[in-house]
Amino acid sequence: MADNNNDNSDLIIQGCIRKDEKAQEMLYKKYFGYALSVALLYSCNRNDAVEIVDDSFIKVFLQIKRYDRSSGSFKGWLRRIVINTAVDRFRRYNRPELAGVTEAIPVSDDSPGIISQLTAKEIIDLLNYLPHIHKAVFCLYVIEGFSHTEIADRLKIPESSSRVYLTRAKKQLRELCEKHSITHG
Repeated sequence: MADNNNDNSDLIIQGCIRKDEKAQEMLYKKYFGYALSVALLYSCNRNDAVEIVDDSFIKVFLQIKRYDRSSGSFKGWLRRIVINTAVDRFRRYNRPELAGVTEAIPVSDDSPGIISQLTAKEIIDLLNYLPHIHKAVFCLYVIEGFSHTEIADRLKIPESSSRVYLTRAKKQLRELCEKHSITHG
């Protein structure tokens, strides 16, 4: 059955390459939920996430000829586009938030274990309480596996600030866990 699904996706993608509007609509509907789940990690609210998804699909339809099945799954390719679109949007709309950050101030991170004990849903719920920059750095580092150098380059911030934002995000998440009485044995 999975093979039929892949064949179906391949046919839809081929239709999108031919700029078939019905195929574009089918691709959008098929992957909207997945793209939205990725966008929600990098946005402040659902409306922003939907805009990120819509902008991402515009890029997908413009660049779909570049998709190479042999280099990975379509979902992986789409995920990269959604993340890059979210990061671009973040840089465009959050410059004032970053303007005052010139020197990193170290924050101690003496108990990192609590984050690893949370479920994915608990972490996602708590991430929405973080300042946008902390959430973005946390997601890029912890979920996507980017290095601080890569995060700094993508967000146009000093590498040391990326480290500080991650540390602060972890600290705030621990405090939120305690505040909301999230405990694990």
